[in-house]
Amino acid sequence: MKCVIGIDLGSTTTKAVLLDEKGEILGRGITNSRSNYDLAAAVARSEAYTSARFSLLTRKMKPSTSASALERLQRAFRLEQRLHQLVRLRELVLEEIEAGSLGDLRPAARRAVEEIFERIEQEELQRFRELNPPRRSAFFRDAVGSAYTRIAEEIGDPAGVSFDHLVGLYDKCIIRVENEPLELGFADHITAALARVANRDGLEDAVAEAAREDLEEAASVGTGYGRARLPFPKEQIRSEILCHGLGAHAMFPGTRTVLDIGGQDTKAIQVDDQGIVTSFQMNDRCAAGCGRYLGYIADEMSIGLHELGPLAQKSTRCVKINSTCTVFAGAELRERLSLGEKREDILAGLHRAIILRAMSLLARSGGVEDEFTFTGGVANNPAAVEALRRLVEENYGGKTLNISPDSIYTGALGAALFAHRMAS
Repeated sequence: MKCVIGIDLGSTTTKAVLLDEKGEILGRGITNSRSNYDLAAAVARSEAYTSARFSLLTRKMKPSTSASALERLQRAFRLEQRLHQLVRLRELVLEEIEAGSLGDLRPAARRAVEEIFERIEQEELQRFRELNPPRRSAFFRDAVGSAYTRIAEEIGDPAGVSFDHLVGLYDKCIIRVENEPLELGFADHITAALARVANRDGLEDAVAEAAREDLEEAASVGTGYGRARLPFPKEQIRSEILCHGLGAHAMFPGTRTVLDIGGQDTKAIQVDDQGIVTSFQMNDRCAAGCGRYLGYIADEMSIGLHELGPLAQKSTRCVKINSTCTVFAGAELRERLSLGEKREDILAGLHRAIILRAMSLLARSGGVEDEFTFTGGVANNPAAVEALRRLVEENYGGKTLNISPDSIYTGALGAALFAHRMAS
């Protein structure tokens, strides 16, 4: 089967979308960009191809195969990937203990680390057994880091192997794990994943067919903040503006205005009925009011990025925020807390301030037309969506606001659509 791929190399995350010969989405992949753009592109591409295998599996399943059996298999596959990364992280942490400066504390450090990883593994297995586990970040660093920190705090000994010692070991090794591509792909993990599914319901034959399918990449297009680093010739590079406009139009054909809030920039885009950009405004000189700013706030509060929005929604009084400068994010947050303001009220004010900056860009680009599509990672933040909905209604009246659960892939989808045109 011939396919095409679009890669959106963002400042914080890199996304890939794979389309089949008909231009339909076959697979998606996402990873943290960090500082290694070349590797991020390779990992996102690999994830998209793995996702494509599951799409093929769905197409090849017998009508009698239940959707729950497939969902269970996908969860089992992700579990196998995570356990594989856990093993690698444990190896690196133990190596760091031997090579480090802990001296006589090494045996105690080894015991503590072994306990941490044993407990994390058991928690992952327990999570797999739950029918509806709590929502958490899809990234290995965030999910495992949260568990590692919590357990390290419980077992750390101030007089021996302290919490700081244990977290320091993690911080030194997690980047190396992130920067190592997942060597084992669909064929390697799927067998172990199948063994974890009690009722396979005819999945084995479909899995075998999906694994055998040959995927031939006919064209590729890159876009995004770091697109100059993509291994594509210049004629296969498209601007973020064009890709987000086309991607939003593909998701919601009635789109006329697009707001994309990414990790490093914010884009306000106007498109016609074909998804062609007619005007735009872009804030790309600093990360103020973007996803990276929210990331700094989450780090300062020692919570996951995905927890910011739900916490802000608990606010009873929105605190007025005068600045959304990323450089001073920590200082401003600490100042507000010292004045007795509640965390949720501060966060509510921060989200409103971010959207106010975006509203300014929208006004300069031509305002908000019906339909209005919100894309980027921040579109998954419920507090940001709530603030945007309220401010748009106050300034432009009732508008249809489109938000897709897959909004973070909008730029990659647009790039893939350009690639599909090249291959046609």
